[in-house]
Formats: sequence, structure tokens, C-alpha cells
Amino acid sequence: MASVASEYPFYTQGSTTLLKARRWIAKKSVLKAAVRLGRARDGQDAWALENIAKSSFDMVSSEIGDDQPLSGCSFSSDGKFLATCSLTGVGKIWSMQPQVKIVSSLKGHAERATDITFSPTNNNIATASADCTARLWNTQGTLLNTYKGHLDRLARVAFHPSGKYLGTTSFDNTWRLWDTETGEELLYQEGHNRSVYGLAFHPDGSLAASCGLDALARVWDLRSGRSILALEGHVKPVLGISFSPNGYHLATGGEDNTCRIWDLRKKGCLYTIPAHANIISQIKFEPQEGYFLVTASYDMTAKVWSSRDFKPVKVLSGHESKVTSVDVVADGQTIATVSHDRTIKLWSSKKAERGC
Repeated sequence: MASVASEYPFYTQGSTTLLKARRWIAKKSVLKAAVRLGRARDGQDAWALENIAKSSFDMVSSEIGDDQPLSGCSFSSDGKFLATCSLTGVGKIWSMQPQVKIVSSLKGHAERATDITFSPTNNNIATASADCTARLWNTQGTLLNTYKGHLDRLARVAFHPSGKYLGTTSFDNTWRLWDTETGEELLYQEGHNRSVYGLAFHPDGSLAASCGLDALARVWDLRSGRSILALEGHVKPVLGISFSPNGYHLATGGEDNTCRIWDLRKKGCLYTIPAHANIISQIKFEPQEGYFLVTASYDMTAKVWSSRDFKPVKVLSGHESKVTSVDVVADGQTIATVSHDRTIKLWSSKKAERGC
């Protein structure tokens, strides 16, 4: 029996490249965790927290983004560009300085584009589409790679913090991890019993969190491949998910109109925000320190919440249809929202931009 067990293991053996990726992630995540914990020991910036609580994000720009409803948006890591995508299947790159204007278009998907995101390490852009593929582009609109393998339409796409790997979610009930450079599928991850919609990576790069139409969020250890947490609480599909930069809070939101804050240390729900009057489409923490989070909703608003007590800071009203995506620039002072009303709206807390 022992020889049979060794010949036919109970698990599916991964590729050599996946093993190398797991080892690389394990090594790098330890270093990033040390930096994060060092910053945490220094204490949070109380002034910054107080300042965020008093911030008034005002609309500073509204642009028609496409002929069809917009489905995704993402700032570049330096804040100089904004990427958007729409149901036409086209992605667009917008320059943010000195004013919002189109730089290039990303054309190649055969069906509607469902998500778009910038790499955290360079200005490459990934798009997801209902044509079952994800694609990698540069800001000039040149196609760099195509990621094929999913059996149904894609929902969201997310870069690993290293920029070396790309995660995709799909209505085929899986999420997958790809080598961005070679295009190789490294990981085929099952675990949800319905469509997988959202995906986020831990700031250290050690974990991934997925959510889906089964009303669950799951946390995965990328170093071992194990599902280490199943977060139950939502009563309807979960569409948005985001890790806080503090490393231990995870936010989820979905069709039950609530945003839940999970504490990974306690392995449970810390706080439930009755956030919106309709579906929450996406959630994003402020990317540097996580001083606030933003929720986007089909109730035509986005809302800013303090991460200190999860109380409302600002309601971003102005869209005339459901808000489908939101992103926060690296310095935390500008928020972008896109909507089925076809507009891109920018909201800023910078006094100079408001003429104060």
C-alpha cells in the first residue's frame, strides 16, 4: 500500500515553476513583513488620521470615458496615469497632468472589458474580459502578452505586489495565477463552488484573498497553496475585496449592501458597515497606510470611511448611474470613480485643486 500511495499522491503536484514561485514569494514576503511590522512599531501618524477624518473629497473633474458604460479604473503607482475600461472592450490610458486627456487606447479584446489595473512596479496594464482572456499592455497601447486558459468570462484582475505575477478571477469557479513575463499559468485554484469575482493580494505578497458568488471570501497562503481561512457572514454574492496596508484587516462587500471588516488575527468579522442602499461593486483601502477605505455602489454613490472607527467621512455623489469601480491614488489625496453613466469622476482633498 505504501508504494501505491507514493506512486499516486492524494494531491495534484504543481509544476517546477510554481514551486520556484512559491519559494520566491516566501523569501520576499518575509522581508516585506519585517518592514511593515517595523513601521507599525513606530506607531500610526495620529495627525494623518485626524486629517483624513476632516477631509472633504470634492469633485474636481468629470470626463466622458467612452460610448458605453465604464467597468473599471486604476491609477498608476506614480499617479500620473489613470486607466479605464468599458463594455466596448476597449481600455484607455489617461494622463493626469496637467489635465485629464487620453494618451492611448488598448484595443484587442473580442468582448466587453470587465476590469483593468496598473502594475505596482511599472506602468504596464492588465485587462480582463468576457472573451475569457486577460491581456498585458504598455501605456503606448502595445499588447505585451495574452493569458488564456479560463473556460468562462473573467471578472477581475489583480497584480501581485511584486509585479511578477498576475491573478485572474472567472465565472468558471476558479482563480488563476500567471507569470506576467512568460504568460505561463502557474496556479489553477479551485475552492469556490460558484463564480469567483474579486481577488486581492496581501501587501507582503504572502497571501491572496478571493471572493465570489457563493457569498464567501477565502484567504490563501501562496507559499504553501493552502486555503487558510473561509470568511462566512455575507448572505449574498461578494464582489469587492481589499487588504489594508496594516496587513491584518480585510474588507469585503457585495450584494447584501454591507461592507465587512475582517481581522485576520482573530479569524473573524470585526465590524459590519451598513454601507449602501444597493450592491457594493468594489472596495479599496487607501494604499499607503490604510487610513480610510472607499466603497463603490450601484446606488450611484461612492463613500469614504475612516479605518479608525469605520465611520463615514464623505459621500461622493454625482454619478447618474451605478458606480462600477473605484481607485485611490498612492498619496491618498485623489479618488477616481467610473460608472454606467459613462463618466470618470475625480475627487480630491487637495486644497489647491479646489481653489482654496
